[in-house]
Amino acid sequence: MATLEQLRTDPDDDVPTFDSLDPGTGAVVGTFPVDDAVAVAAAVERARSAATWWRTLEFAGRAVHLRRYKAEIARRIDELADLVHKENGKPHGDAVLEITLVLDHLTWSSTRARKVLGPHRVFPGLLAANNSATVEYQPLGVIGVIGPWNYPVFTPMGSIAYALAAGNAVVFKPSEYTPAIGRWLVDAWSRAVPDGRDVFGLVTGLGATGAALCRSGVDKIAFTGSAATGRKVMAACAEGLVPVLMECGGKDSLLVDADADLEAAADAALWCGMSNGGQTCIGTERVYVADAAYDRFVDILTTKAKGLAPGSGDEASWGPPTMPSQVDTIRRHVTDALRRGGRAVVGGESSVDVSGVGPTILVDVPEDADAVREETFGPTLTVTRVGDIEEGLTLSNASEYGLGGAVFTGSRQRGIELARRMRSGMTSVNSIMTFAMVPGLPFGGVGESGFGRIHGADGLREFTRPKAVTAQRFPLPVDLTSFNRPVRATELMSNVMRLVHGRSR
Repeated sequence: MATLEQLRTDPDDDVPTFDSLDPGTGAVVGTFPVDDAVAVAAAVERARSAATWWRTLEFAGRAVHLRRYKAEIARRIDELADLVHKENGKPHGDAVLEITLVLDHLTWSSTRARKVLGPHRVFPGLLAANNSATVEYQPLGVIGVIGPWNYPVFTPMGSIAYALAAGNAVVFKPSEYTPAIGRWLVDAWSRAVPDGRDVFGLVTGLGATGAALCRSGVDKIAFTGSAATGRKVMAACAEGLVPVLMECGGKDSLLVDADADLEAAADAALWCGMSNGGQTCIGTERVYVADAAYDRFVDILTTKAKGLAPGSGDEASWGPPTMPSQVDTIRRHVTDALRRGGRAVVGGESSVDVSGVGPTILVDVPEDADAVREETFGPTLTVTRVGDIEEGLTLSNASEYGLGGAVFTGSRQRGIELARRMRSGMTSVNSIMTFAMVPGLPFGGVGESGFGRIHGADGLREFTRPKAVTAQRFPLPVDLTSFNRPVRATELMSNVMRLVHGRSR
């Protein structure tokens, strides 16, 4: 939530506003309106009118405009990356990587939409053999997207790009910590698609604005955030039976087998756990290492971690916390872990500061500690010794969360087998986060990590309704769906069913 100091009222039009702040300097990045229910409803109504035009363009017409939008972002990638650095705090290079992923998803969704969503023939079966049968996926109408602050381009665009490609209009509410980035994305759309500027609209504000979007009559809400806030979003949407897509964070684990490449595994654990200051829903927070490799792995990890540090300059490994209040959670988790007998082999309580959270690696932390059970969202790792990789998998699957994960092992096939058994929506083998880089793969989790999928064919279908159509090609001699059906027809139908389906082998 924005602080009271960020809220103000414009003396000219009496509209409440709030400031977006640079997390590194505290400087004001921009001032934005706190849109109320009336303003949100107006934005949704504009989007609904524009959705009619957008839908009539069909897949080919929409693809043209989505390519223009992608090109607009690509041409100004450094401009957007600079804004991400200023408002979110992450290094410029990491921001470029985030935007690059979005360009891939815009390409995939716009070029695959017709194949995934267009009419498909379906076998009609025996009873309807005289009919043709097809299914197609029609746009829902207007999608409300409530985005997060940690990946303010990649995460919301994972819903926005696929919703637009499927033929919907979108109203986007960015996090109150990154509204300038949301405004940039919408303005870029207006420049690329001036005839359809209302197809992609923006509302800004705090929690009440998000609640108003849930109650505004949108046809679906795509939400990314905490499970606690997700429950509030679902409750608001339930009032109007508005369907929801929930991506609610994770407590991802990384398994390291005895025969794994330990240098690669340690490097991956650090990047996945600490890039973006650990503010990554699919970031590693728990590492389980087979006993035979544990000591060597911790030595390598410790050496690598000591060269990392937060900051706002070009040499920083990651930026300051985007949401200052998250520092309290990080500190509580570290303190609890140490109080329960854990040890900090890198960092510790002294590394946790609102101006920048340094790397912390905790060992000997019990499984019921907050740092193992709850989402920390900071540059911390718990590293746990296990007898073998099977024990590590059991502990990994004991979490209430189930978003992403990773497995490092000397046998690729063994890694795939473990990945399939990991209770998560996505798992990488001998790499980290790779599933997020493949546009054709679905992205989402289970349990406290939410439900529904973005990206890939599943992501396109998420923003549509399936429409089934049958069309009679010729009449049957006997109409089985008529009160004039002769008695003998029933007897014949029973005999046919026994012949066709009565055999068990």
